[in-house]
Amino acid sequence: MNAVLGITAAGLLAYAALHDLAVRTVPNWLPAVLLLLGIIARLLGHDLLPGLLVVVIAFAALFGIWAAGAMGGGDVKLWAAAVLLVSPGWQPQFAFFVDVVLAGGLLAVVYLGLSLVVPRPRAARQGGRLRRFLRVEQWRIARRGPLPYACAIAAGAITALFPHAHLNLANLG
Repeated sequence: MNAVLGITAAGLLAYAALHDLAVRTVPNWLPAVLLLLGIIARLLGHDLLPGLLVVVIAFAALFGIWAAGAMGGGDVKLWAAAVLLVSPGWQPQFAFFVDVVLAGGLLAVVYLGLSLVVPRPRAARQGGRLRRFLRVEQWRIARRGPLPYACAIAAGAITALFPHAHLNLANLG
């Protein structure tokens, strides 16, 4: 994938994750822009038709999960759009799927663990944005609200977009 497209997509995915974490929604414009970036990436890679086929299959499967009530609509749109960013080959798509599922499992374990140790929030309205965010998150954890699954989708997609990116500490010194 083109570096500019990849970095732009990673930034948008990170924004989607933060937005979902804050308000548990993914704005509709985000998957639309990611889909456009994916179309450009697939055109540059000369594999648009296979990429679109993978998107249709992924969206159909994710739509079924949404219809069963197990996933939010914003997450479905985000995941389906992110599919087009990843090369349509079997191996990169499978790695992307596994990365999202593993990140989602880790997210679920973290939230389950937090539900055991985070106290219920006290009613208070003063404080800065961070304090209010933490109070809202305490409330969501206490009532076992929905997970911000865009975080898992973003983590899986970014990992799939940059599979060889790693920090080489030996070259820093």
